[in-house]
Amino acid sequence: MAVIPGTKPTRAVLISLKKRIKVAQTGHSLLKMKRDGLMIEFFEVLSQARTIRQELVEDFIKAQQSLNMAKATEGALAIKSVAFALQKEPAIELESRNIMGVVVPKITADSVQKQMFERGYGIIGTSAAIDEAAEAYESLVDKVITAAEVETALIKLVDDIEATKRRVNALEFKVIPDIYDTVRFIGFALEEMERDNLVKLKMLKGKAQRAEKAAEAEAKRAAIEGSGTEPLGPGTGKSKGLPKTQAA
Repeated sequence: MAVIPGTKPTRAVLISLKKRIKVAQTGHSLLKMKRDGLMIEFFEVLSQARTIRQELVEDFIKAQQSLNMAKATEGALAIKSVAFALQKEPAIELESRNIMGVVVPKITADSVQKQMFERGYGIIGTSAAIDEAAEAYESLVDKVITAAEVETALIKLVDDIEATKRRVNALEFKVIPDIYDTVRFIGFALEEMERDNLVKLKMLKGKAQRAEKAAEAEAKRAAIEGSGTEPLGPGTGKSKGLPKTQAA
């Protein structure tokens, strides 16, 4: 029996512990519901993460192939020149959203995928290979941003699921059983104290009754001695104090 240390076996503590049991059971139920909801959200986000990760790898391979093709066609110097011609960099906005009490990031990107005339380099002086490489890398950057949002949400969900599991297990296997054991301990202690008090009351009552009988007997004896007579002996019908009558 695991009793909470420092617990006093009193009725007030017993009532308080019974209230704590109700609160702990309610919290345990709510945490289990939260854990189950987080698990559902986790598997949905995990499915998205797997899909995005696969798409990210495919886009990366495609972007590398397009870049290699552009280098082979135009040369590395032309690629660097085109890269320095970028006029507007992508803008990223970081917000947050709530999933079952877990705050996860929401990343919004602007001007990642551009039109051909928005990239800053001349259309006539470049080939289609450079356009394909730029388009492939813009798609790759967009996938990286989406993957960062999904995988960060996945990590936060995993951390919160583990923390919720620990709380549920602590309530289920430690806190609530300890409170029940303490309630039983206090119940046994109060019953023992009631039995001790009952025995003491019976002893006091018996002592009082014996004292009362002794006082009554003493009062009768004092009354007889004060009247100058003795009580009748057994088997006699006359008292010693009466005179004998003469025969005729």
